[in-house]
Amino acid sequence: MNPKTTPAAPVGEGRPLPTLEDLARAAGVSRSTASRAINGGSRVSPAAQAAVDAAIAELGYIPNRAARSLVTRRAGSVALVIPEPDARVMMDPYFAAVVTGVNQSLRDTDIQLVLLMSRAGDDSSRTLRYLRGGHVDGAIVVSHHRADGWVETLGSTGLPTVFIGRPWDRKSELPFVDLDNFEGGRLAALHLAAIGRTQLGTVAGPRDMTAAVDRLDGWLQGLKEAGLKPGPIVHGDFTTAGGAEAARKLFGQAPALDGVFAASDLMALGVVEAVRSAGKGVPEDVAVVGFDNHSIQAPNGMDLTTVAHPMVEIAKNAGQLLIRAIENTGEQLEPVIYPAELVVRGSSVM
Repeated sequence: MNPKTTPAAPVGEGRPLPTLEDLARAAGVSRSTASRAINGGSRVSPAAQAAVDAAIAELGYIPNRAARSLVTRRAGSVALVIPEPDARVMMDPYFAAVVTGVNQSLRDTDIQLVLLMSRAGDDSSRTLRYLRGGHVDGAIVVSHHRADGWVETLGSTGLPTVFIGRPWDRKSELPFVDLDNFEGGRLAALHLAAIGRTQLGTVAGPRDMTAAVDRLDGWLQGLKEAGLKPGPIVHGDFTTAGGAEAARKLFGQAPALDGVFAASDLMALGVVEAVRSAGKGVPEDVAVVGFDNHSIQAPNGMDLTTVAHPMVEIAKNAGQLLIRAIENTGEQLEPVIYPAELVVRGSSVM
C-alpha cells in the first residue's frame, strides 16, 4: 500500500508520537530531506516541502527540539529580563505592554519567550549563569537600574542582547529601542507654561533609571526655554502610592504650585490624589501632566494629559531587533528612538 495514503490514527489514541522516519515515509521523501524541510533547509524542492508539510499536518508530527538544537546550536527561546520585584511587574501596566509587544515580534517564529525577574536580595550571578548556559539564544532587558551592572555585561558574553530604554553607558554599542524621553519632559514643561501655569514642580522618577534622568533633564530644559525658574523636584518610584507621597512633599515645599509634571501616569494619579486630599481641584488649581499614555483615569473619570509612550510597538521592535541580532551575528544594529508626543486631556485644561 502506498504509505502516503495510509490513514493515520490521531495522536493520543493509543498511537505513539510519530518519528522523523514516520514523517519521511508518509511524505515519500528521504529522512534527510524531511529533516531539511523541517529545519528550513534551502536544498528542498517545493514539491518535497509541500509533501512534508502535508505529512506534518496529517500525522500531528512534533519536531524534536533537543535534536534540532544539536544541529542549529540554538535553544529556540529568548529571555525577557526585568530587574524588578514581582509586585511591581504585576501591578504596572507598562510591563504587560512590554510582554505583549515582545510576544507579537515572536508570533511568526518558533521562538519561545522566557521571563526572568529579579527579586530583592537575589544573587545576580544565578541569572547570568542561566543566560550564559545556552538556555536562550538572546535577551531583551527592560527597566534596568544603575546598580544592575551585571545587565550591561551581557553584551560582552556574546549573547545577543537588546535593551528597551538606553543603557547607562552612553558609549555602549548594545542596540536599544527607546522613546525620546528628554523631549517628552521638555514638552510637558512647555505645555504647562503655555496654559499660564508659572509655579511648577515635578515628581521625577528614580534617580538610577535612564528614562527618569532623561525626562527630568528635558523638563528642566523646557522650563529654561519658557523663562521659568525650576520649582521643587521630588523623586518617586513610578507607583501611584509613591507619586502621592512625593506630591505631598512637593506641596509641603511649595504650597502655591499650580502645575505638576509626573514622570509616569501611575505617579500622576498619585499627584491628583494628593491635590484633592488638600482640598484643591485638578486642573482648576493644579494642572497635572503624566507620562506613558496608559489607558487609566483619575478616580472621577478624568483623563490625564500625558506624553505618549508606544510601549507595545517599542517592545515589538526590540524583539525584531533581537531576532536580527541572533540570525545575523556581527551585524551592527543602530538604536531606534521614537519621537515624543504630548496628548492633552482634562487634567491640564478645562
